[in-house]
Amino acid sequence: MSLKYIDLTLPTPQRNIACDEALIDLCENGYDHEILRFWEPCEYFVVVGYSSKIELEVNMPSCRKSRIPILRRCSGGGTVLQGPGCLNYSLVLKIRDSAPRNSVSETNAFIMNCHKEALQEIIGSEIGIQGFSDLALGMSKFSGNAQYRKKHFLLFHGTILLKLDIRLVEELLLIPSRQPRYRQGRSHEEFLTNLNVPPRTDVPSSSKADIHNQASSVCSWPKADMGWKSYEFIVE
Repeated sequence: MSLKYIDLTLPTPQRNIACDEALIDLCENGYDHEILRFWEPCEYFVVVGYSSKIELEVNMPSCRKSRIPILRRCSGGGTVLQGPGCLNYSLVLKIRDSAPRNSVSETNAFIMNCHKEALQEIIGSEIGIQGFSDLALGMSKFSGNAQYRKKHFLLFHGTILLKLDIRLVEELLLIPSRQPRYRQGRSHEEFLTNLNVPPRTDVPSSSKADIHNQASSVCSWPKADMGWKSYEFIVE
């Protein structure tokens, strides 16, 4: 089964978030390829994990004041601020009976190690895997990742902070209700860092595909076969 590479940013936050679930549904329904998608949002919005309690994770008054949408994704994990300076990837892979795709923990370990090795070569700095699915420079997080599994395929997706305005994270998100041990109670500004590399539009596609070292040529994805899911849109 070949892997198809899609460089695709859709025009709205809702569609970009819904696209990930639409892609895994597409594969579950018989699409004969695995998929790697890259995208970068052009506006700010908050995304919470499927089981997160919004009132414990999000500064609702600040989001309302700034008219920041709040959406819910299909995977677990913590709450994030999306916006310019975030490089997002979505990887849809067939579940195998053998390692490393046969369990959540083994898939996490395998893909996170692939990310670590590829990004270390690109940026020339030592990267650590922290918590369950974070990438960090020293003790500062620059990437969060999450997984969602169906019967035959899994979705592994995440965000790499290139040049996000971290001050906005402090303004719009509360201190998370659950924290990895290495965070040690630090504020968002103390805990997060950017890689400080050019935004997605300035990075050659070949460099982005090196993250997984398996992307094939760019293809057109079958939009007509994919119906958009309804996602929570709290702040209008």
